[in-house]
Amino acid sequence: MIHDVRAGLLLALCGFAILSVGDAILKSIEGEWTAIAAGALRYTIGAVALSAILLAKEGPTGFKPRNPWLQVFRGVSMGISTACFFSAIFVMPLAEATALIFIAPILTALLSKPLLGEHVRSAVWIASVIALVGVAMVLRPNLLTLGWQAVLPLGAALFFSLTVIANRASAGTGSAFSMQAYMAMFAAPVLVLFAVGGYFSGIEQLKFGWPPIDVVAKCVTVAVTASTAHYLVYLGTTKAGAATIAPMTYVQLLVAIILGWFVFGDAPDAMTLAGAAVIVLGGLYLWRDGRKLSSTQAR
Repeated sequence: MIHDVRAGLLLALCGFAILSVGDAILKSIEGEWTAIAAGALRYTIGAVALSAILLAKEGPTGFKPRNPWLQVFRGVSMGISTACFFSAIFVMPLAEATALIFIAPILTALLSKPLLGEHVRSAVWIASVIALVGVAMVLRPNLLTLGWQAVLPLGAALFFSLTVIANRASAGTGSAFSMQAYMAMFAAPVLVLFAVGGYFSGIEQLKFGWPPIDVVAKCVTVAVTASTAHYLVYLGTTKAGAATIAPMTYVQLLVAIILGWFVFGDAPDAMTLAGAAVIVLGGLYLWRDGRKLSSTQAR
C-alpha cells in the first residue's frame, strides 16, 4: 500500500512537471505564430491521434457518449481555457500565468454548489480570500502594464474549473481514455473557430499563415507530452487517490518559475513569488481541510 502511494505520487509529480515543460515549448513559439492558432493545431493533432487510438481500442461504439451535451460542454470549456492560457503565456511571464491559473481549484469548490448542488464549506471561503490576496499580489504590476490581457489566466482558471466540474458530472459514463478523447475532439473545433475568427477580425496580431515546420514540430511535441502527462496523472490517481496527489500539481508552478527564469529570462520579482506562495497556501489549506473531512466521514 505504501509502495503504491509513493509510486502514485511520483507518477503524478512527473505528469504535472511535464505539463509545464509543454507550456514552455508553446511559449517559445511566440513571434512565429499566434497563440490561439498554436492551440488549435495542438488540439487538432491530439484529437486525430486520440480518435484513432479510441477506434482501435473500443471500436465505433467508443464514439457514442452517454451524455453528448455534457461532453460538448467539457470540450468547449477546455477549448476556451486553453485559448486564454496560451494567449496569457504569450504576453506574460510563464511563472505569473501559471501562478494565476492555480486559483482554479478554489473556483471549482465555489461553483460546485450552484452547478452540482454540493455543500460549500467555510474552508472554501477562507481559501478563496487567501487566493484572492495572492492574485492581487501577482497581478500588481500587470494591471497597469498589460491592461485587460492580465485577466487571461484568470479566464483560463475559470473555464478550467468548469471543465473539472463537468468531469465530475460525467464520472462513470465512459472509459478514462474515451473521456480524454471526447475532450480533445470537442475542444479542437472551438480553438479552430477562435483562430479563424481572429484571422478575419482585422487585428494584425491575430493573423497567421502556414506554420513553419518548427512550429508544427513543437505542437506535435506538446500534443504528445500533454497526453503523456495526463496519462501519468491518471495512473498516479489510481494508485494513490485524487486527494493524495492533489498537492503535486504545484510542481507545475516550480517548474514554470525555473523554465521562465532560465529559458526566457523572466526572473520573477519578490512580490510575484510571494503572491504565488499565497495562492499555493490557499490551495493547500483547502486540500488539508478536505482530507480532514474525508477522514471524519470515514470513521
